[in-house]
Amino acid sequence: MDFFNGLFDGKVDISSIALLSLICAVGLALGKLRIRGVSLGVTCVFFTGIVAGHFGLAVDPTILDFVQNFGLVLFVYALGVQVGPGFFSAFRSNGIRLNALGLLLIAAGTAMAVAFSFLPGMSLPEMMGLLSGAVTNTPALAASQQTLAQMGLDSTTPALSCAVTYPLGVVGVILAIAVMRRFFVRPADMAAPQTEHVNNTFIASMVVANPGIFGRDLRRISEYSHVQFVVSRIWHDGHVSVPSPDTIVEKDDRLLVVASRRDIDTLEALIGRREQTDWNRSDVDWNSIDSSVVSRSIVVTRPSINGRSLGSLHLRNSYGINISRIVRSGVILLATPDLVLQLGDRVVVVGEAPAVDKAAAMLGNAVRELNEPHLPAIFVGLLAGLIVGAIPLAMPGMSAPLKLGLAGGPIIVGILIGAFGYRLHIITYSTESVNLMLRALGLSLYLSCLGLSAGPTFFEAALSGRGAMWVALGFAVTLLPTLLVGWYAMRRRKVDFATTCGMLCGAMANPMALTYANEISGGDRPSVAYTTVYPLSMFIRVVLAQVILMIFM
Repeated sequence: MDFFNGLFDGKVDISSIALLSLICAVGLALGKLRIRGVSLGVTCVFFTGIVAGHFGLAVDPTILDFVQNFGLVLFVYALGVQVGPGFFSAFRSNGIRLNALGLLLIAAGTAMAVAFSFLPGMSLPEMMGLLSGAVTNTPALAASQQTLAQMGLDSTTPALSCAVTYPLGVVGVILAIAVMRRFFVRPADMAAPQTEHVNNTFIASMVVANPGIFGRDLRRISEYSHVQFVVSRIWHDGHVSVPSPDTIVEKDDRLLVVASRRDIDTLEALIGRREQTDWNRSDVDWNSIDSSVVSRSIVVTRPSINGRSLGSLHLRNSYGINISRIVRSGVILLATPDLVLQLGDRVVVVGEAPAVDKAAAMLGNAVRELNEPHLPAIFVGLLAGLIVGAIPLAMPGMSAPLKLGLAGGPIIVGILIGAFGYRLHIITYSTESVNLMLRALGLSLYLSCLGLSAGPTFFEAALSGRGAMWVALGFAVTLLPTLLVGWYAMRRRKVDFATTCGMLCGAMANPMALTYANEISGGDRPSVAYTTVYPLSMFIRVVLAQVILMIFM
């Protein structure tokens, strides 16, 4: 018994590691339990830490601060790298409208939290923690705590109010979606506003029937069309070949065209009749179409290719092959000459088997190499993030310079490296499981320490009149802005119900609610909207929490 008591007394390094490991293990196990289809996931580590702290288990304060800060930095940096590739593309087309709605939701909830801080007995720090719990955003809580610590103020109160309001923050968004579905949705709201996946890459076969392009080469035809497309195969007099820009097309030739779906009608009008064969099915066996031309998916693993444009490789001239499309993180991209390749891209190569083999050797195609972690890039990114977070930024109206801190600096650097690291030939690729591991490890360490810190006073606060007020105000911050912005998106901005749900879940950083939205919508529009809104919303909430405290404290 003395052995086990010493193992968890928190007085030596080994006992600190053992206690934090126990909290994380129990919390993650409990997080897998589902109640009516809803689980808290890694957040259960937070509540397990609270229970442990309540019963007197503790870790040396110095060790606790180090582990908490290290976990936070690791989590937000990995999160930034994950969302970085899609961060700036989210501002294109429909993404602008969805992000604007997400920012409206953030502004409404933040305004409510600031307004509640003027109620008798309430303070701004506890309202920032309440806001973080109501919107299930632990990085925003960390940013609030970092800012309060920089100002020399107590940083434990936000953790208490966040812990009290977090459970209803998870449930509140799901309840809001259910209310919207029951009272707001009309039959027209259940349909996509236009053709779904309108910008996705599309494959079609066309028969040349336009006399205006008879005897013209593909380069000239491309100039006529003013749209980007790739011809991966051409059938002439029953023989198939891999065309080049100089290939001449004649009447009744068949072309296998890859383009954006929105451009297919334009190409059909230019080339001729489109055949009814569905080439976009997942079960198409490309190698059974003909015997002389094969199609293979080749993985870019050679570091020297990272950051180079597809056109600069001259693959067509060197190997006599065509690249029809590129798959990156599950997204199919059109293989245009200006497309910049990244490590881990899957390149679909069409050509004769020997030529395809040579192209594969040039691109790498050594999948095992991708399993090797590129640790230097991770540590350089962490260091850069800490430096950026420590830079003082003087802003008008603030009594002290703003610092992005341990939460803001690493997430900004992570986003930039994830989006533009290839330009500096920084290898940022990691498998999805590796990135998920880093995020889960960092978040688990952070939440376990946070729970231990809040545990001794949590139940006293939660069961008091102040705790009841936190619950009521937090539920209002979760439910009311979500319902109002959801109604505005569908009625005023004409966004369909499924996309609205995904936008709300992304702005509220609530993957549990996203699961519910996907189930009731029967499609993937909520997930698409979620990934469009989530990166900017996460970044804005982290920075906004600091700015609010710096302005109003």
